[in-house]
Amino acid sequence: MNDPTPSQLHARKRNRNALMLIALMIFGSFLIAGALRFSGWRPEGMKNKGELLEPPGDLREVHPQLVEGGEYEWNPVERHWRILVAAPRQCGSPCDQLANDLDKVWQLTGREADRVQIFWLGQVPANAPGMSHQRALRDQPALRAALPGSDVSGPVTYIVDPYGFAILRYVPGHDPGDLRSDLSKLLKLK
Repeated sequence: MNDPTPSQLHARKRNRNALMLIALMIFGSFLIAGALRFSGWRPEGMKNKGELLEPPGDLREVHPQLVEGGEYEWNPVERHWRILVAAPRQCGSPCDQLANDLDKVWQLTGREADRVQIFWLGQVPANAPGMSHQRALRDQPALRAALPGSDVSGPVTYIVDPYGFAILRYVPGHDPGDLRSDLSKLLKLK
């Protein structure tokens, strides 16, 4: 057997180094991804803009009553997402502005608009556009009690899933673009 020549030794070393570099790139990317995942970092597109309610507000047992009469049924089969506004009794211009913003959010859902319902506890503001898709629920104490964090001054907005759970909360004066962004992600869920 012949001893390897210096050029053959150099080629082996170069191949070994290339193999080590490839392995380092593969396993290094796994390590970096794992570190980012367990540190809590998430890509911007994966974050929700509203406050995630943990635990979510369970509205299923409340049996909301519509102001125009009748009980509102949570029907998960229809896959309706709801925007629910818990506003103070004398809300005034903040509620008028919010009603306009919610109308724009509803219109921007486009072909999915028939899967989005907007509800107000008490009365829909008088200056609200698009009264056909903004409806009023009776302001029941049990309903308000089931909504986490609704006791602040000003209108608090919630996204309620098809099953009757309030899952996201938006404080008074929130950016309607944040609500639209979260709602569009949720509407993609079938």
